[in-house]
Amino acid sequence: MERFDTRDVARIVVFAAIMAVLGLPGAITLFGGAVPITLQSMGAMLAGAVLGPWRGATSIVVFLVLTFAGLPLLSGGRGGAGVFVGPSAGYLAGWVLGAFVVGVIVRFRGRPPVWWRTALGCLVGGMAVVYAIGVPVQAAVTHLPLGKTVLSALVFVPGDLLKVVFATIVTMALWRAYPRAFELK
Repeated sequence: MERFDTRDVARIVVFAAIMAVLGLPGAITLFGGAVPITLQSMGAMLAGAVLGPWRGATSIVVFLVLTFAGLPLLSGGRGGAGVFVGPSAGYLAGWVLGAFVVGVIVRFRGRPPVWWRTALGCLVGGMAVVYAIGVPVQAAVTHLPLGKTVLSALVFVPGDLLKVVFATIVTMALWRAYPRAFELK
């Protein structure tokens, strides 16, 4: 685990704030689903890609601690301890590990980001890891069979693929415009 200096803490706080801002547009619930579609999952992708594994995951933890404390930071103005026992609880936990995995892949062996590793990181960490945690928890909370829950989660895939593309574009644009933001260590 890394030690964080003042600049690291500032970046972590900024990305926690970005997560909150990405919740402002609200959520879309399709077909009466238990888990809404939000832009915040893209925030976890961006946190890992830009901040790296430890700082990215830490920024999501900060965001979730503030949410747990009652701040209405999740899409639709949700917050408080109750969201951590609802159908989306696994997705929230998945954001932490997802941001970490995105960071590991994007920053593989301390290398600067390239588009294909960024897209792969967002796909694996931002989608596969988040689904791997979110779907089973959703099935357990809703008391639906895992197979049915997997099928219901397929509604997220097209939007999440768009988030992968957008997060890759934003990450690479930021890398070209301001590489110091990445603090490769």
